[in-house]
Amino acid sequence: MFSDIGALELVTLIVLAVLVFGPDKLPKVIQDVSRFIRKVREFSDSAKEDIRSELGPEFKDFEFEDLNPKTFIRKQLDGNEDLSELKELRSTFDLRKEMNDVADAVNGRETAPAPTPSPAAAPAAAPAAVNGSAPDLMKKQDKPAAPERPPYDSDAT
Repeated sequence: MFSDIGALELVTLIVLAVLVFGPDKLPKVIQDVSRFIRKVREFSDSAKEDIRSELGPEFKDFEFEDLNPKTFIRKQLDGNEDLSELKELRSTFDLRKEMNDVADAVNGRETAPAPTPSPAAAPAAAPAAVNGSAPDLMKKQDKPAAPERPPYDSDAT
């Protein structure tokens, strides 16, 4: 529970506890806090046992830590030695291509040539056909030229 507290932090907490509660009341406060923590743990354990008994014998191996998605996935993947399907799926997924397809769909461009393009669709498809490929969305776009600033008028200010 307190595995990340160093020696200096622990000494600081003890000194603060002595200053706040005083050396006379500190043992009683420590007992009260430890009693409270013990009761919370007992309540939690009894609630877990009640849930396990209500679920029945099918869930006798059920662990509450499995409700954490990271733990559940790690447990499922560690038990499965054949991860070739996952590696194959990962290798077939191309994020850059997917991003370009989404951008083309949003901008109204077609990724594959249409069988019968209409005259109205030709201007929309023209930017993708300029260099023969879709624009790379992962590359930073060039900034447009800045508009010309009006001349400075010292009398107007």
